[in-house]
Amino acid sequence: MHLELITIVVTEYDPAIDFFVGALGFDLVEDSLALTNDGRPKRWVVVRPPAASTGILLARADGDRQLPAIGNQVAGRVGFFLRVDDFDAAYRRMTSAGVEFVSDPRSEPYGRVVVFLDISRNRWDLLGPASP
Repeated sequence: MHLELITIVVTEYDPAIDFFVGALGFDLVEDSLALTNDGRPKRWVVVRPPAASTGILLARADGDRQLPAIGNQVAGRVGFFLRVDDFDAAYRRMTSAGVEFVSDPRSEPYGRVVVFLDISRNRWDLLGPASP
């Protein structure tokens, strides 16, 4: 058993793909046409970190009920955690790609960490190994 996908609600597909693939370095796993439960067209867009088994379904907000979830999927808390082997390299690459960080990197017992915002303004932790 494993967790295959989680969903992040986004405003539009293409800018979200650009962010996750271009700025974060994820792979675009799938981008295909699909239908909503009531038959309207949508896209099935999945991205995931290289070599990861869990992906992210980028779901465009559909209607007034879903719009408020954009950027607030976990009530303003950090709700997503991206672990990298080389924290400094990932931080430099993401900074140069324009990713918005809301704090400075710090060291914690569980590793190096810094909070950043995704394209929808959800809060993420970038996590790396503990400093020696």
